[in-house]
Amino acid sequence: MADYDVAIIGAGIAGASLAAEIAPHARVLLLEAEDLPGYHTTGRSAAFWEECYGGPEIVPLTRASAAHLRDGGFLAPRGALYVGRQEDAAALDAFEARFAETGAHLERLAPGQAQQQVPLLRPEWCEAIWQPQCADIDVAALHQHYLRAAKAAGVVLVTRARIETVERDGKGWLLRSADGREWRAAAIANAAGAWADTFAELAGARALGVQPLQRTMLQLKTEPALPRGGPLTLDISGKFYFKPESGGSMWFSPHDETPMPPCDAAPDELAVAEGLDRLEKVIDLKTLKVERTWAGLRSFAPDRKPVIGWDARVPGFFWFAGQGGFGIQTAPATARLGSQVFLDIPRDAMTDPLDAEGFAPARFG
Repeated sequence: MADYDVAIIGAGIAGASLAAEIAPHARVLLLEAEDLPGYHTTGRSAAFWEECYGGPEIVPLTRASAAHLRDGGFLAPRGALYVGRQEDAAALDAFEARFAETGAHLERLAPGQAQQQVPLLRPEWCEAIWQPQCADIDVAALHQHYLRAAKAAGVVLVTRARIETVERDGKGWLLRSADGREWRAAAIANAAGAWADTFAELAGARALGVQPLQRTMLQLKTEPALPRGGPLTLDISGKFYFKPESGGSMWFSPHDETPMPPCDAAPDELAVAEGLDRLEKVIDLKTLKVERTWAGLRSFAPDRKPVIGWDARVPGFFWFAGQGGFGIQTAPATARLGSQVFLDIPRDAMTDPLDAEGFAPARFG
């Protein structure tokens, strides 16, 4: 008899939220390779909830998660501004059209109004779309919320559990860590983030092409400083975003997506230099100082949608991966939907509008 009904691999936001949702109905083991949960992607998030982030097919997950995040006190109003130059007007038109049927809140601003929101924005960045619903996410609080809920429901969390071998054990699984510890579970849920394909192959499943992409972040001190509480500002062409933080600092990213193997990501010097060069062409600054840099891995399936569901070829192997950069802002709805698919239980008001079949691993053949 298996010790657990399911062993969830990875205790970042994906694994922690899925564990919290499944635990009231099953015996759950949560295995984390690092010393602490959330060391990689979750702990390095840019920490915002933005309706359009991830594209139109992700909007339903984002919007379905909104009430849970707001009611839990995890969101703080921010607002977002998509900006472009005069030659980018057609791109902003296309953006509006692309999200027209999603329910996302968008307002096209008159030329020059962007500078009312971001006074340091250079005048050539005269085209803009305002997204009033954008908010900051307290990522650490949300992650701890799910870990606490999981523990309260009986989840056993084991850290420093880097799984080395996975074997079929009757109708279930035997998992063995690098230090020789063993666990038995009837099913496995793959929430391993950047390591999702690596772990799948370890378990005898076919890799689905979940690709980690490195994203570089910079914390900068500028003179003059951006107004505190100003909006998240994103390039309509996808080459940068930034937002002011406390203490007169700002967070900036060159919006890089460099394919990487699963690893402990470190900022690339070239990406940092290119980012600083881009920023100086967007806002008018006298001085700029780099306070710190970091990088994280955002992992995407080939179609950039999450992978949620049972593997078509390997019984007892459940995918919960490919949540890219939107995994935190969609965590409530994604985890609820994942638990319902895993447990084969009815949908609820949060998940009823969602297309579970569209996220199933079977879509890859």
